[in-house]
Amino acid sequence: MISLFGKCMENLYKSTLYLISGRSRVSHMLAQAAAISYDSLIISLVIAFVSAAVIAIQVSKQFLMSGAEAYVGGSIAVVMIREIAPGFVALAIGARAGTAISAEIANMQVTSQVDAIKTLKVDPVGYYFAPRLLAAAITVPMVVIIAEAVGILGGMLVSNATIHLHPARYINSVWLWLSARDIYISLLKGFIFGVLIALVCATQGYETKGGAKDVGESTTKAAVLSTVYMLVADFLINLVFYL
Repeated sequence: MISLFGKCMENLYKSTLYLISGRSRVSHMLAQAAAISYDSLIISLVIAFVSAAVIAIQVSKQFLMSGAEAYVGGSIAVVMIREIAPGFVALAIGARAGTAISAEIANMQVTSQVDAIKTLKVDPVGYYFAPRLLAAAITVPMVVIIAEAVGILGGMLVSNATIHLHPARYINSVWLWLSARDIYISLLKGFIFGVLIALVCATQGYETKGGAKDVGESTTKAAVLSTVYMLVADFLINLVFYL
């Protein structure tokens, strides 16, 4: 795990240099953006909506019993924006797009397509990694902000259905509790999580040796390791900004 982290940092450095040199094509980046975030948008929004609905069910009646139903909206919004939306969106994209990245690059490695790229004097790390890193860094925060809006809306609908909380009171609570700082931090989380997903999964795929069986094992490792790295990053971000 530690050795993979070192390889990730090395690949990140090479990919950054490749991007700065201007050799990465916009068309490649757009294709990866569609594969990473657009194709994962529906499942991410469904997860955000259901998560907010479950939280609303759990807290609405308790708040109503204590006379604090006016705080339901703010509570759900803070939880969604600070933690649920960035984390769950990243996990969904990692499970869907991250494993696809790892499998694709691993397959290229075991079928000698990477070696073919090297014979053309093209840096395979920059060529394969840079578009994926840039696409994930830009589009994952976009999915996060949409998921936050959907989650807050889901909490409002469930709160209205369960305790008949008026939408105006719900939204007013959201505005009172929510701060621009929370949104900025959630976007930062989306950016970091997106880079981690692309970097860890691509690196794991790139390090694959052997045959088809090894491609499957590498894909599984990529899913597990990207999740672990995201959880550690989430802890560190919360430690820095919320301690």
